[in-house]
Order: sequence, then structure tokens, then C-alpha cells
Amino acid sequence: MKGIEETIGEIGARSLWHPIKQHQGLQEKPMVPITSAEGSYIYAEDGKKYLDGIAGIWCVNVGYGREEMAQAGYEQLKNLSYLSPAMTAPSTAKLARKLLDTLGMEGRVYFTCSGSESNEAAFKIAWQYHQQSGEHGGWNRKKIISRYRAYHGNTLAALSATGQAERRIGYGLNAPGFLQVPPPYPYRRDEHHTVEEHGEKMAQWLDEVINFEGAQTVAAFLMEPMISGGGVLIPPDSYIPAIRKVCDKHGVLLIFDEVVSGFGRTGTFWGHQHWNVKPDIVTCAKGLASGYQPIGATIVSEKIFNAFLSSETDLNHLRHINTYGGHPVATAVALKNIEIIEREGLVENAAKMGAYMREQLDELIEHPMVGEVRSKGLLLGVEMVQNKETKEAVGSDVMNKILGSMKEDGVIITKNGNTIPNLCNVLVMSPPLSIGQAEADQIVDTLKSALLKLV
Repeated sequence: MKGIEETIGEIGARSLWHPIKQHQGLQEKPMVPITSAEGSYIYAEDGKKYLDGIAGIWCVNVGYGREEMAQAGYEQLKNLSYLSPAMTAPSTAKLARKLLDTLGMEGRVYFTCSGSESNEAAFKIAWQYHQQSGEHGGWNRKKIISRYRAYHGNTLAALSATGQAERRIGYGLNAPGFLQVPPPYPYRRDEHHTVEEHGEKMAQWLDEVINFEGAQTVAAFLMEPMISGGGVLIPPDSYIPAIRKVCDKHGVLLIFDEVVSGFGRTGTFWGHQHWNVKPDIVTCAKGLASGYQPIGATIVSEKIFNAFLSSETDLNHLRHINTYGGHPVATAVALKNIEIIEREGLVENAAKMGAYMREQLDELIEHPMVGEVRSKGLLLGVEMVQNKETKEAVGSDVMNKILGSMKEDGVIITKNGNTIPNLCNVLVMSPPLSIGQAEADQIVDTLKSALLKLV
């Protein structure tokens, strides 16, 4: 023990185990603590100011320092600090109704504390639904199909559904019954196909895998509308409608993981609304309360919920519970968050500022190491390559130089780290939805400066 003279950074270096970080040498050079934040900026103990170009972890959609969010939590804490999720608080009921309204569907909302928990709940609901609906050989339907490159969480089943090899290496095999198919990846498609043909082919791939596995053994297909942490992969317009048809053909439930893409991130309130396709189940978290409180949700259609109303056995209800699911404080803050998003037109701002940033980023395509720029709203990615002809990915050394240079200049973005071996080469930007043009310019200009240092 060093004693009271230790700095916060030194205490953290000795006491904290940070995720996604190699700690070798961290005690010799402790991280500088972040002490405050406002708008799109975070402030370090040493006085440095950083524009947060990834909104925390894709979540601080309304920006930092919103006093009315804190007030909503404070008022709820005074009145009702906790309630069992088996009971009803006003804020939980109102938030559930609001979520269903934004989706334009009737159904039910099961609250959780994170995206991982939301997906875990979705799997259990899908399995039990098929058993109790009596349709399509329900008792055999246990398999969950997801996609390579996608991230769905770090709990056992959610990690098994995650199609990122580097997240799973060292933890053993998947839980039984989880398998992946390739996602559409227009930049690396077979050049004999158009982009739309590529989307159709990837949907056909799912159809074939379901056939090979036996449709009567498959419970659900889980997908992000656009892959986020796996490299910002935007599907062709042909893809998601074709996926819906494949799922309907085989009696497979379609689960949209909207943990990143929900709540305005991509320029529509929900990511899947770009394609006018209805899901069976939606999972969400992150932007639900903009990171001000830990909260997630699993939202199901009325058809799914009705399968749990049978009185044939006392075990036909959902036997899954989260102690803090639907926490009254978290739901009160989430309600205020959605109110701010709607009142300030942040969905529209995400579309507007996303288009503006994309226009500026498209200028980077002339850089010898920029392979492609892609985006949907304020979800933006730049794929870095060593050779534009072969599309060979750059290594982690190049990526880290770019990120380090940008941080030194006061802007934080990220990459698709710990995903696919030798393909962690996509720079990712997802700033708060409240950003203005000056902040968008700062991100792009700082990135351009970092890239210039490479040549």
C-alpha cells in the first residue's frame, strides 16, 4: 500500500481490471482519470479535453451532462427507489407503452439491464415460444442462427451467438445449438455480383443453412440491422426483406438486435425501419437511456406473448427474471431520454449530420490506405487497407497509430478491435446524436490529419 499520497490514476492501475485492454505496463504509466463530461466532450484530470467520437460505447446519444436526466432519476429515487420486476411501477408501464408505440406494434416489453441480458432473454423466449405454440415441430426448435462479425453480448448464450472469433478464443466452445452464417459485405463481395445480387445471395445462404440443419430444429435468426462493432457493415436494400421471407418460409423467428442501432443512431428511430420490415422480437439497450442508467429491453410481438397464456401447465409462463430489470429509476431516466430525442429532433439530426460527415469522409477515398467509407446516419466506418487492389487489411500497428494520433489531437474514435483475426481494420465513429457541424468537422479534420501522417 502506497498510502494516501497515491493519485486516482495509480489507485486505478493497482485496483481496476479494465475490459478490452492489455494491462502490461499500466502501473508504470497509469491512465489519466476522466472527471467530467458535457455535450460531446469528456474532460480529464490533467485538464485535457476530448471530443467523444464514439458516444461512450455507442450509447450516449443525447450527449453528456443533461441535468433534466439527472433530475428525473433524482425524483424517482425519492419516490420509489426500487420495485420488484414482478410488480408495476408507473415509469416501467409508461416506457413499455412508449417503446411499442415507436415500433408501431402491439406486444409486450421485458426489461433487462444490458444488451447481453436482452439477447439472453430473447433466446429463452424463442425456445419457450416454439415449445408452447405447437407449430412447426416446436419442441425440436432450439438452434439460434446469427452472423459472423456481429457482436451480441458477453454472457454465455449471447457470446455463443457472437460471430467474432477473437471474443471467444480462450473461453472454449460455444454453447450447443448456436451457429453463424456470413453477413452481406458489399466491399468484399464476389465482383461477378451487383450489390443487390450480393444481398440476395447472402439471404439465400441463410435459407440453405436452415435447410441443411432442418427447419424444424431452428428457433430464430438473430441479426443487427447493420453490423456495428464488427466493422460497420451496411446491408444492400435487397437483404433484410429477403431475410424476413426466409424466416417466414421456415417458421423461424426474426430477432433484430437494436442495441446499437436503436434510438436514432442510424437516422430512423429503429435501424430496421429503413427497410419497413417487421420483427418478431427486438432487443435493445445502450441508447435507451443514453448510458445515464443501465437498462435494456426485449420486446416481443403479441403473437409471441400469446403463446405464454396457456393454462395447460403452471410452467407455461416466462420463468426468467432480472433483479434490476425495469428498475423504476432506470425507466424514469429512459422516458426522459426518449422525450429529449423527440423534442430536439435528434433522429433527424443524426440523419442530417451523418450525411454531412459522410460527404466529408468520402474525400478520404483518395488516400492510398482507405479502401471504403460506409455509413448509416451517425454510424460511420472507414476500412483501412494496405493495397487497394488486393484489399489486404492494415495491421493493428497502423490502426493504433491513427487512434493514438487522433487522441493526442483531442478526438476519440475506435476500431473493430477483437473481432476477426487479420480484419480488425475498420475505423468506427458514432458520436452523440446531438452533435453540430463544428464537432463533425473536428472529427473529420482530425482523422484527415492522422491519415496524412501515414504517407
